[in-house]
Amino acid sequence: MNAQKRFEIFARLREHNPEPTTELDWTTPFELLAAVLLSAQATDVGVNKATARLYPVANTPQAILELGLDGLKEHIRTIGLYNTKAENLMKTCRILVEQHGGEVPRTRAALEALPGVGRKTANVILNTAFGEPTIAVDTHIFRVANRTGLAKGKNVVEVEQKLLRHVPKAFLKDAHHWLILHGRYTCVARRPRCGSCVIEDLCEFKDKVDIA
Repeated sequence: MNAQKRFEIFARLREHNPEPTTELDWTTPFELLAAVLLSAQATDVGVNKATARLYPVANTPQAILELGLDGLKEHIRTIGLYNTKAENLMKTCRILVEQHGGEVPRTRAALEALPGVGRKTANVILNTAFGEPTIAVDTHIFRVANRTGLAKGKNVVEVEQKLLRHVPKAFLKDAHHWLILHGRYTCVARRPRCGSCVIEDLCEFKDKVDIA
């Protein structure tokens, strides 16, 4: 795919959704970090329901530590794998309090040193909370990038690196959100909704499905 086509793809995605953002509810970097940690193998809707119960009670690392492990589990028990997630979140809160003054660090290395935080989660925090031009490649973005021809790769790191090289700078900060939302609602896994896709004529997918 050439640079002109990539530019037009993102121009249309921006026109369709000028201010894209995560569908997780958050107001502080820590709330976002906690929500992302809870979101693995869970829906954003389910996580938002749990954090709507949790955050009015405890929405800082210190407050969650004071809530205790059993108290935290009680607030997030509707989310899958909540036992493991609660333990990781408690460990993360302890590190944030003891090593970072209760604040979420702004470097990849420090973020990835937190329990349960990998490259994808670190990229989400850097991009969404701190405005860094990074792209967190999840299953949706991996599929969209390969399917459309935006950035073909065998693994998420390869796709991430190609997207960072090829996405026009004017769109790089918001590219993560446009691609994940496009994959979540239009370029879905089983039967992409090509008939309602705003970039269908630019997409290089050979097996397009004419459904809205």
